[in-house]
Amino acid sequence: MSTLLEQAICQLKNLPTNQQDEIALIILEEIEDELKWERSFNNSQDVLAKLATEALQEYQAGKTQELDPQT
Repeated sequence: MSTLLEQAICQLKNLPTNQQDEIALIILEEIEDELKWERSFNNSQDVLAKLATEALQEYQAGKTQELDPQT
């Protein structure tokens, strides 16, 4: 456990139980959100690689046009 997390937990112990529970829920939700993003990212690598290959093939075949950000 990191020093910062240990400090946070020490301070949490001094809060009323209801506040401890509220903060615990926030932490657990953040962890779950992070895990979901990580799973989504890991599962999307094949799709992203396929899209990149298709885009490169279209570019090499002359099927793309330069984007003008001014228009």
